[in-house]
Formats: sequence, structure tokens, C-alpha cells
Amino acid sequence: MPLKWVLQWQPSAGTTVNTQILNEVTQCVESINGVKEGRWKATLTYYKPILREQPNKYYFIIRGQRIVLEADSSIQTIMEKLQSYKSRVAIYFEGFQYQLGDFQLRVGKVTPTHSDNLRGIIMEVEYLPLSSIDKSRQVMEEFVDIWQEAISKRSLPGHFMHMEPNFVEYGLSDHYSSQHTAVQYATVMAQLIATQSVQAARN
Repeated sequence: MPLKWVLQWQPSAGTTVNTQILNEVTQCVESINGVKEGRWKATLTYYKPILREQPNKYYFIIRGQRIVLEADSSIQTIMEKLQSYKSRVAIYFEGFQYQLGDFQLRVGKVTPTHSDNLRGIIMEVEYLPLSSIDKSRQVMEEFVDIWQEAISKRSLPGHFMHMEPNFVEYGLSDHYSSQHTAVQYATVMAQLIATQSVQAARN
């Protein structure tokens, strides 16, 4: 499977994300010759553990014990029947997919389900030729540096941040898989929820 990095928009101090920044980021992809290939959508549900949804596949992550499991759609029914966990929040990712040579970019907004309230901006960078995390690290870093430079020219109040989890703690190898993607989204989602909690406490 091609390797992916999931990056989250980090607003500058005292600023928040808004649709204008999202529009500028999207325009930036097109300005560096990104070819729009269509829409992109994903939904994550935070249960305390985190569920990552893909077509016909579910990933169940227990972050405290560093466990990631692949499951089928019955996992949601099981969770409801167990009544051990309560669904706290579901987050919806929606945007566009672009092709840039050997890279595929997915850029979009983060909103709670059934709401248009913008909670964040996310970017998924996929490097198609390699599936080794270590071997692709340098080319990924160089691509993200070029991307950050293109973004900085627009003087936007913030930057994209990559928080790479320790995949070894989850028992995942250097060979990239869907489980690696699930763990990255779980990390981003936990960060989004923590940020919202801090903002709510300040208000």
C-alpha cells in the first residue's frame, strides 16, 4: 500500500480556522499544478477508542493500550450492545483529491457530522511508489517542505503540522498499511478534541 502522511492545519496563536484559509489552501494545490481528481470523504467516530471508517473496512483503535484491529461493520453493533463505550463525537472529513506526479493529495475540511461548523483543515499526502516508512521519509519531508513554502507565500495565519505516531508501539511494521492510516487519523482526531476542550475551557 502507498505510504501516507496525515497533516493537520495549526492556526497561529489567537486565530481560528475558517473557510477562507481552506479556499486558499485548495488554490495553493492547484497553483503547484495539482490535478483535481474528484471528491474525498471520510468519517471518524470517537468512542474513547476510535473507529476509522473506509469502504467495507473498520479500524478499532485503543490508544491507551496501543492496539489497532481491523474489523467489519458489525463492530458498531457490538459496541452499542456492550454498552461499555458511548459515542462521544463523530467527525466528518470532506474535500478534494489531487494528483501531483507521484503524490496524491487530499485536502479538506473537518466538521462534526450533521453540522457545517468548521473544526479544522486536514491534508493527506500519499506517496505512490513506496510503502516503506523509513525509505520514503526523506522524499516525504522534502515534498512537505516545498508545500509549506508554497503555503507561506500566501501569508496565511498558520501552517500544516505532521504528528507521526510511534507505529512500533502499535505493533506495526515499516511496511505501510491501512492500520497505519487509522492510527494517524486517531492521533489527529484526539488532537482536535483536545484543542476544542481547551478552547471551551477558556471561554
